[in-house]
Amino acid sequence: MTGQLIVGLDVSSRARAEEIVAALGDAVDFYKIGYQCFYGADGYALGKALIAAGKKVFFDLKLLDIDNTVEKGVAAFAETGAAMLTVHAYPKTMRAAAKAAAGSGLCVLGVTVLTSMDDADVKEAGYERDAAGLVALRAQQARDAGIGGIVSSPHEAEMVRTIIGPKMAIVTPGIRPAGSAAGDQKRIMGPAEALAAGATHLVVARPIIEAADPAAAARAILAEMNSGTRFA
Repeated sequence: MTGQLIVGLDVSSRARAEEIVAALGDAVDFYKIGYQCFYGADGYALGKALIAAGKKVFFDLKLLDIDNTVEKGVAAFAETGAAMLTVHAYPKTMRAAAKAAAGSGLCVLGVTVLTSMDDADVKEAGYERDAAGLVALRAQQARDAGIGGIVSSPHEAEMVRTIIGPKMAIVTPGIRPAGSAAGDQKRIMGPAEALAAGATHLVVARPIIEAADPAAAARAILAEMNSGTRFA
């Protein structure tokens, strides 16, 4: 269960990121490095150091570019030994990423609709579908592209699982344990509920890294994850 919890190192200082990792100790073995950490805290070097220390790393960079650039970028991340990497869930991008990751241990994830977006945001962005409909489309395209999984809100996890089948990963941000504020997230769910809906990995940042005792916060979330029926 520990490996299903991914802690987001959403900080701008490498020293602070290393403090969080040290505070979490053996409670967590999987870390997400997104824009803030990657660009503000030398996240590429930090990620490689974590991998060398036996931790798993998820580079959440949502790559999107011409096919050749995506392919070469994904290949470079595959060489680091990273466990996961995100790309935007556009068909050509996912196909290029799948080609680059083939034969490596890197799980490429297609980002469907951000958990900070709702139907109104999707409409404003120019899509005729609602959020769930767009997630469903992207999930089907991710399956057909042959990548390792998708990122979606836990609210769509059950639907997505019926589309992509039992083997692909479903990584869900927007996880809020009991007593946590929603913040800027709009499509949120508790840890046990998300796993029961079909999620394979849960991403949690603020409820853990901003806690007075990050390890205790992580263990409390793991306890919540264990309290429900897990997707198998």
